[in-house]
Amino acid sequence: MSGAALAIVVVVVFLLALYLLHRYGDLRRQQRMVLLGTLLSWYLCFLIVFILPLDVSTTIYNQCILDNEHHPIPVTPARHTNQTEAGLSLYPTVSEPKMCEEPWSYIPDGVLPVFWRVVYWTSQFLTWLLLPFMQSYARSGAFSKVGKIKTALIENAIYYGTYLLIFISLLIYVAAHPQWQLTWTELQTIGITAANTWGLFLLVLLLGYGLVEIPRSYWLSSCHSYLLAKTYFKAAKMATEKAAAEENLADVMEEVAAVHESVRYNHFLRKSVDTILIKCPTEYQEEMGRDIESSSGEQNVLPTKRSLVNLHKKVISVVQRHGQTQVQWSILLDQAFHLEDVAKSQCSPTRHFIHSSSSAQHHGWIRRFVYTPTVEWYWECVFRRGFYRLLAVLLCLLSAAVVWSECTFFSIHPVLSLFAVFIQMAEKQYNYICIEMACFVSILFLCVCVYSTVFRIRVFNYYYLVPHHQTDAYSLQFSGMLFCRLTPPLCLNFLGLIHMDSAISHQDRIQTSYTSIMGSMHLLSFISDGFYIYYPMLILLLCFATFYNLGSRCLNLVGFHQYVTDDDLTSDLVDEGKELIRRERRKRQKTEDTENRRWARRERYGAQIATGRTRAGYTELKDNQNSPVTEIKRSGIMATRRDREMEEQQTGLLQDDSSDEGSPNKRCTGGRYLSLSPSQTGIFDDV
Repeated sequence: MSGAALAIVVVVVFLLALYLLHRYGDLRRQQRMVLLGTLLSWYLCFLIVFILPLDVSTTIYNQCILDNEHHPIPVTPARHTNQTEAGLSLYPTVSEPKMCEEPWSYIPDGVLPVFWRVVYWTSQFLTWLLLPFMQSYARSGAFSKVGKIKTALIENAIYYGTYLLIFISLLIYVAAHPQWQLTWTELQTIGITAANTWGLFLLVLLLGYGLVEIPRSYWLSSCHSYLLAKTYFKAAKMATEKAAAEENLADVMEEVAAVHESVRYNHFLRKSVDTILIKCPTEYQEEMGRDIESSSGEQNVLPTKRSLVNLHKKVISVVQRHGQTQVQWSILLDQAFHLEDVAKSQCSPTRHFIHSSSSAQHHGWIRRFVYTPTVEWYWECVFRRGFYRLLAVLLCLLSAAVVWSECTFFSIHPVLSLFAVFIQMAEKQYNYICIEMACFVSILFLCVCVYSTVFRIRVFNYYYLVPHHQTDAYSLQFSGMLFCRLTPPLCLNFLGLIHMDSAISHQDRIQTSYTSIMGSMHLLSFISDGFYIYYPMLILLLCFATFYNLGSRCLNLVGFHQYVTDDDLTSDLVDEGKELIRRERRKRQKTEDTENRRWARRERYGAQIATGRTRAGYTELKDNQNSPVTEIKRSGIMATRRDREMEEQQTGLLQDDSSDEGSPNKRCTGGRYLSLSPSQTGIFDDV
């Protein structure tokens, strides 16, 4: 059963990592090495999280066996005297050794140490060496593999040089103490300690934000009015980003068009220009093709190889950003329309959810038989609010337990860490199911708080994880680097919370296989006895800062607009977004009405044409081609042509109106101009 449990976990974790990569990356278009590196880094990090509870239960079982082996069992029964009534006996008071039941997920000795070494060192190789190189390789604008490799090596020279300088400094520090012998094991311990220290520094920052923001987000999501106002706010910001992305794309396409005209087909740089043209959108390629045919043959200044490399890099960036904004804008519109439909359905006496747009109605079997409009109404208008608030309360209790345990886990007598209390209570009963479930729920909550922040964080446009296959290669690999650097210190911190890390708890007991590969932290006592114990207390301060939105208010002051309910600028952006959503709803309604009229005319006159053809065939059999039936057929065809011409004119007028409404600097119905000037995008979009 132990092998089956390990195999099931390995397969499930791989499917989870593959699903996330499919959601955020593009499996068809992105480079295979980028996808493989990201998938491997995510997979190894998730694997550590899911296997660690099995390691804990196996360690507790091994500790039970060790206690029974060294347990003194009296040969003769204890003779009770008057002293025994007072709690004493002639023989030492010992408890009966308890039979150690093997856990269902027991993993044999020797398997987990090898497993952890392979997983840990592979993830560290990815995060510190391979993924930074692949980041520069994927973002390079060079046209050959050799050029990409050269660019990646040059960009990472400073990066690798910094690592070498830190390692040499630590080496000198250790060599300055004669009592320390520099063996290979101690060098490994120094490297692991340095990596975990860097990861713990970032881990506390992300965890302090997630412990407050995740429960609060579920509590606020139970209120439809809050969600709708925040969606309007996001729409106003997204409209600005969308306009800026379209403007940047147009500017870069002008540069590409100039290069396309200047470099002729017999030039040695023409192959590089064709590579750039392939990366451009189709409509711009067709426009450039028409322009080159109608050009007068003027010879512009020829570009250099270096300028083409920079242009290629810019084209990749702006095309990716333009696609992201288009997809995000479409998804945001659907969310806003759905929330407006929910607000209207709440007042409906029929208890039937009505979609305002026909495109929002999915005709799958789930919608038809399970998630019917009545079920959807009860979920959106009745049960969703209570469910989200109950979930928020449970998450809030877990956050409070984490904060308390992080501030008190160094206390061994008495045990103050709540997670350590739960594990020790289950350990006394040797209830391995409860031990594994408690470990899994605890570490899963910690990972959700940290990883969700990684998925929501945004550093301008350099790092931004966008769902629906819109994340670029640089952001995917950067997320893999963060996961590989955050997961090992996260697991060590969790083992410290449950008092199973001897470097922190200082208990004489069997270590887990995971902590055994980390080496003895006593080599650097100022880190194991100082930084690892007292730095996590900073979580309490970060939770208070997140609760009072200090980060969002500071970002608002420097020009990065965040959603703050009591801010005047937020109210203006909400009104602006509401008007934008109303305008887009009118445009979408006009498009649907046009399609419906076209379909109705096609059905109506298509039947008349078919009838005219049948009658015409019948008259031809009677050799009477000048009959009134033939005239009806011809008149029907002429009527159809006239209707099509009128329909095209109406469609053109509708498109003109739509283009006027969609222009970024047009005046809205309220008589004021919408502020769509480019603004700075947030470093942390949701912080």
